[in-house]
Amino acid sequence: MEALVPLGYETPTPIQAQAIPYVLDGRDVLGVAQTGTGKTAAFSLPMLHRLNKQPQRDGRRPIRGLVLSPTRELSAQIGESIRDYTPNLPINHTVIFGGVKQGKQVAALRRGVDIVVATPGRLLDLIDQGHINLRHLEYFVLDEADTMLDMGFIHDIRKVIKLLPPRRQSLFFSATMPQNIQELADTILIDPVTVEVERRSSAAETVDQRVYFVRQGEKKHLLVDVLKAPEVSSALVFTRTKYGADKLVRHLRKEGVRAEAIHGNKSQPQREKAMKAFKRGDLGVLVATDIAARGIDVDDLSHVVNFEIPNIPETYVHRIGRTGRAGANGIAISFCNEDDERVFLRDIQRLIRREVPLVTEHDYHLAMPPIPLDSGKPGNSGGSGKSGGGGRGKGGKRGGPSRGRNGRGGQGGQGGQGGGQGGPRSGSGGGGGAGQRRNKRRRPGGGGGRPQGGGQRQGQG
Repeated sequence: MEALVPLGYETPTPIQAQAIPYVLDGRDVLGVAQTGTGKTAAFSLPMLHRLNKQPQRDGRRPIRGLVLSPTRELSAQIGESIRDYTPNLPINHTVIFGGVKQGKQVAALRRGVDIVVATPGRLLDLIDQGHINLRHLEYFVLDEADTMLDMGFIHDIRKVIKLLPPRRQSLFFSATMPQNIQELADTILIDPVTVEVERRSSAAETVDQRVYFVRQGEKKHLLVDVLKAPEVSSALVFTRTKYGADKLVRHLRKEGVRAEAIHGNKSQPQREKAMKAFKRGDLGVLVATDIAARGIDVDDLSHVVNFEIPNIPETYVHRIGRTGRAGANGIAISFCNEDDERVFLRDIQRLIRREVPLVTEHDYHLAMPPIPLDSGKPGNSGGSGKSGGGGRGKGGKRGGPSRGRNGRGGQGGQGGQGGGQGGPRSGSGGGGGAGQRRNKRRRPGGGGGRPQGGGQRQGQG
């Protein structure tokens, strides 16, 4: 408690207020809360309290607590928090992750630590080498579980679980709780208490969300205009690929915007240097991929920009959660192109249950129909763009998928009396009976028609 005073911890956040009592009681906890709501303190403070109350075993210190996180940056951030919480406690910890030589990490383990904060890959490497033994583990924390699965760590997580003693307290924290995460939690937790302080997969209420319609080729020019606005004090820009991040940084620098990229191909020293400059305020713009951005915790981050809208709606929630942290306000801007990103935006709006306001007052506005919250739902219209489907012919089979950028209509129902109505930017639904595809090969059920003009290019069956 004395250590928390200089950190400004006075009133617990909702996730802390609800989770800490259960952790102190020794219960397994399934915690669901958005990024920036204080999950690290929610699991580490009661764990530290209980470890301090329990006597240490004689001889060499065994590892009694393990915190598993998906990225180097997040592991380092958790380690820094534990360091800040423990100046008055006889508890040691170390952080281990890949991308750097293991010598210092092994030396710390040999000296003896109570808590290890680790990424899965390096943890398993050091276990295989005999440097880590988890037989005496009492506390296991899986943080950012949804990102773990997104990064393909499911097999590594299962390997770690097999090495843990059955008698332990397990804490499972995630910002979102899709079905696959729930299934993983069921294999780790025993009679858990679920603590959920935000609506599942909801966006932070303190974030002002906006979307810009813009052609893909003009996004980089729009980004320059956005970043040069006086109200943008710091910005985290998300790209889909590592190559795209580097390419965008080169363009920004050419336009006089100081920026750095952070992603998996950067060395750990490069990532740490960029992160420190960004947190100090010496660097105003950081361009990152989703994976590298986990662990970026900047309280006064003014803007998050989705240069490319993610195809997984939960990823959007994570991204915009980088701003508006700790009760502060933030702005999240998304650039939506003329192609698949309209579908992605539709799915995001369904997840967060709100429409993202459209900004039209900029030089690169692309006039496209808005995307209402109920677009593409059954009984309204089909899918939009590439994922649009042909309708269900009366008395026949459901139509096939649309094809092509302009969304030719799906193949009509076999033996039906007409395809259904296509969605935005989809072509006409296929007619019933026998039809003909563009390649002249006949197929039962009719080929999808050519797009019909005007409006949303919405075809009729």
